[in-house]
Amino acid sequence: MSIGITIVGLGPGDPGLITREAWSTLEAAPAVYLRTRQHPDLDALPSGPEYHSFDALYDQHASFEEVYAEIARQVIALGHKEEGVVYAVPGDPSMGETTVRLILTDAEASGLPVRLVAGVSFLEPTCHALGCDPFNGLQICDGTLLAQRLHPPLDPDVPALIVQVYNRQMAAEIKMTLLSLYPDEHLIRLVLHAGLADQSLCEMPLYELDRQDDLDHLSSVFVPSMLTPSSFSSYQEVMARLRAPNGCPWDREQTHESLRGSLLEETYEVLEALDEGDMGALCEELGDLLLQILFHAQIATENGDFRLVDSMAHAIQKLVRRHPHVFAEAEAEDAQAVLLSWEQIKREERGEQAKEFTSMLASISTALPALAQALAIQHRVARVGFDWPAVDGVVDKLKEEIDEFADAPDDPSRAAELGDLLFSLVNLARWYDIDPESALRESNLRFRRRFGRIETEAHRKGVALEEMSLAQLDELWEQAKADEA
Repeated sequence: MSIGITIVGLGPGDPGLITREAWSTLEAAPAVYLRTRQHPDLDALPSGPEYHSFDALYDQHASFEEVYAEIARQVIALGHKEEGVVYAVPGDPSMGETTVRLILTDAEASGLPVRLVAGVSFLEPTCHALGCDPFNGLQICDGTLLAQRLHPPLDPDVPALIVQVYNRQMAAEIKMTLLSLYPDEHLIRLVLHAGLADQSLCEMPLYELDRQDDLDHLSSVFVPSMLTPSSFSSYQEVMARLRAPNGCPWDREQTHESLRGSLLEETYEVLEALDEGDMGALCEELGDLLLQILFHAQIATENGDFRLVDSMAHAIQKLVRRHPHVFAEAEAEDAQAVLLSWEQIKREERGEQAKEFTSMLASISTALPALAQALAIQHRVARVGFDWPAVDGVVDKLKEEIDEFADAPDDPSRAAELGDLLFSLVNLARWYDIDPESALRESNLRFRRRFGRIETEAHRKGVALEEMSLAQLDELWEQAKADEA
């Protein structure tokens, strides 16, 4: 029977941290294959075996993925030989070793036995250097994987340890990912050569991470938690606490129905912040709007209807499914091609979910404000080509609707024609990439502001508005407009 593969953990670098089992396994082996010779305790290993390494492969391949795959392939081939193979890796074989994961997968598929000899991992000396207990909450993340992401998979209210920050380029990529979650000035700690005689810790703001010249394969970064609770999970915990039996009586009384007005109100406050271009207000109002989402999700969780993770999973799957040009092999030349693809995918989804025909307009909520609803309808049908070829056609249609409104014989007809006229105005706004709801809201604000100036001036003069002539009111109105300009 084949001996198979024995994988030995060499510990974090201090020769005193090599386990007795690892030492005896190495000592008894005629040959040992090292993933890399770049390990501090290499000279302290037993002198009996013949040591080989896979270091040459790092120069022969363009990426670490290719290197690790080739190492795993060669170790599997050696394991199939009668004498088997002893393969040694830094730290512990089960922690942060991609080659071991690949070997275990391939060995299982081929029925090749694998024995793991545990070693002291990088985690123990690193946590000792930092003075932190990982059982109190510690996220561990591979820097090579983190660098590939646009947003870190981390909870900012829980400290994180990022390993394999082995050079400035890697540090720069990791920094850019972390900056989407943490502020520039967030203090981090760089841990170098943990557990060795030249161990060092250096505190710095996050933005300086890639300015260090002494990074190597024994470098890690400790990212403390945020100073104030800031994570999605912390927000959910606060909401759950408010709804708990010993929570807030008012929050406990709320239902989906009672919160409808608050949801609408917070939505409009977000829109107001957008209209005013006030980023500080937008930051605050988005948090308030999110509270409404968490409120509804918490009620649904308590009722056993669904959890917030179910809503998010559904949304993630839908976004990925509807963007095959991003997450699959499809191609989209421009935004219009994306919209056409989007509608095609939605039609396929509607066909899967309904036994009968479902209109492409069915998913546009009738609870939307009329202008917003008209704009959504027009955007939707334009995606499938139901649109004027040029804006001139829209203008002509608008003139036609004005004439029909003027010629309407009675009030019901006039109301219908006014609706058509407004619909055409929305279409004109769409062609000029104007949101009619926002445009009208801004006009309302301008009118309120200018009329307020008229009221203030009338009050200053001690004259009631109704006592002023139309000419006087017009003059004040034009003055208010001029002052704004």
